[in-house]
Amino acid sequence: MSGIALAGLAWTALLVVLTWLASLARHDVSLVDRVWPLCIVGAGLVYFSLLPGHTPRGLWMAVLGTAWAVRLCVYISARNWGHGEDRRYQAIRARNQPNFAFKSLYLVFALQAVLAWIVSAPFLPGMASARPLGVLDVAGIALALFGIFFEAIGDAQMARFKSDPASKGQVMDRGLWRYTRHPNYFGEVCVWWALWLIAIGGAGWSGAWSIVSPLLMTWLLLKVSGVSMLEGDIGERRPAYRDYIARTNAFFPGPVRKNKVP
Repeated sequence: MSGIALAGLAWTALLVVLTWLASLARHDVSLVDRVWPLCIVGAGLVYFSLLPGHTPRGLWMAVLGTAWAVRLCVYISARNWGHGEDRRYQAIRARNQPNFAFKSLYLVFALQAVLAWIVSAPFLPGMASARPLGVLDVAGIALALFGIFFEAIGDAQMARFKSDPASKGQVMDRGLWRYTRHPNYFGEVCVWWALWLIAIGGAGWSGAWSIVSPLLMTWLLLKVSGVSMLEGDIGERRPAYRDYIARTNAFFPGPVRKNKVP
């Protein structure tokens, strides 16, 4: 299956190169965030199209992955439309001058392509298996649906909050955001652990290697581009957020903590 796996990598490489060219015209490297989910699910759909036979498990994985990717791509595109380059990428641009336009090809885009390819790992053993659906598959499908809806609800609640002029300067601590500071990230991680469950439901322990996908996604969202990056200096920029941190779990949903001093 190595040839099929490399075909998935070729898809991610093609998409990020095209996005890199668009970023040169737009002067906006953060375009990569919009195609990130399409890179991942696109690799999965390449596997689905090249593997012999389309099993119910493969179809479920294709549908779940596509639903996750399309929703996230549309949400990020709508959220960032007209706002220019994200400040995180502006900082990367400033640190890597001169010639950042070329450097971004490997510092940002090539890196994203490889990471997306790794994250797509569960699709390959899961879609290749002809084993009938079992308990792990049902658990994985249920968890993936939960994660997609949890993430979507969190994003929708934040979008409504930001669109309300009365919310300016306030901290979002309503709905799912009352119980976790990052319901979108929690939902996303659920999706990738779910797809791994489906993969081993089909391939058994021979597909256990694909655990690299949820482990990588969890690490990225907790320690790299997610929680750690977003909250690195937010307490200094927004003092009210310190109180929110003191009473609300960072990732796993949980009860609000009382009588905490920031």
